[in-house]
Amino acid sequence: MRLKSEIWVKAFIRRCAVEGAAAVVVRHGDNDAGAIFIKVSRLDGTCRVFGPAPAGLDDTATDRRWTSRLGGGDKPDQDADAYLAREAEFDPDLWIVELEDRAGRHFLDDWLQKE
Repeated sequence: MRLKSEIWVKAFIRRCAVEGAAAVVVRHGDNDAGAIFIKVSRLDGTCRVFGPAPAGLDDTATDRRWTSRLGGGDKPDQDADAYLAREAEFDPDLWIVELEDRAGRHFLDDWLQKE
């Protein structure tokens, strides 16, 4: 059984705080099963976006897995914001968490889907 979205987001924000990075909920989605997107801002106008891995892959039924969006690598903030706005139009229940870290750390290493 997968953790509820709200619990996962709270734990992720706490993990970021422990590592000295600020993370906030920019968009609050469905508490139980809302999809979660994570924007990692490098505070220089660039960022990376991570979103849920496609359903049906490996452990996605019981554990959250992530994939890099926007082609991976650092992208301009405005590109990420436009992408996330389109996703929110498509799915009004989604969460958006913004993490600010100059080093670009995302703390998702154990959850990234192998490509």
